[in-house]
Order: sequence, then structure tokens, then C-alpha cells
Amino acid sequence: MPKLRGISGEIVIKVLCNHFGFMVSGQSGSHVRLSKVTAQGKIGTVVPMHDELKPGTLRSVLKLAKVDPGEFAEYL
Repeated sequence: MPKLRGISGEIVIKVLCNHFGFMVSGQSGSHVRLSKVTAQGKIGTVVPMHDELKPGTLRSVLKLAKVDPGEFAEYL
């Protein structure tokens, strides 16, 4: 697994929307909900809009989104 460096929530949202087909489905305070519909059903995740996400938080966001961290790191 690649080492994920701390990146902003805004960049995570841009990468998930532009390269993985997610759409913003709502926002509560500083947390943005993303979702997409697949053949297996609806997939969703929540991204905090912080200046820097800790690596563990980023891994949790990607796990909910069912996105491989290595594939995600290619778009950074």
C-alpha cells in the first residue's frame, strides 16, 4: 500500500468526482457527502473539508468509497 500523505479535503473531493465518478450529494457543516450508483448498488462516503486530512482519515474515506489507495495515489 502506498504511503498516503496529508492532503486537503477539497483535493480528495476533486479526485473522487473527476476520476472515480462520485457526485456531491450534500453537506453538513464541514463534512461533504459523496455518492455514486453502481451495478452493485449505491456507494457513499463522507469527506471532512479540513486543510489536511491525516493518513488514517484518508484511508477510511477511501475504504467507504471502495477505492484502492494505490489507484487513488496515481491521481495526486
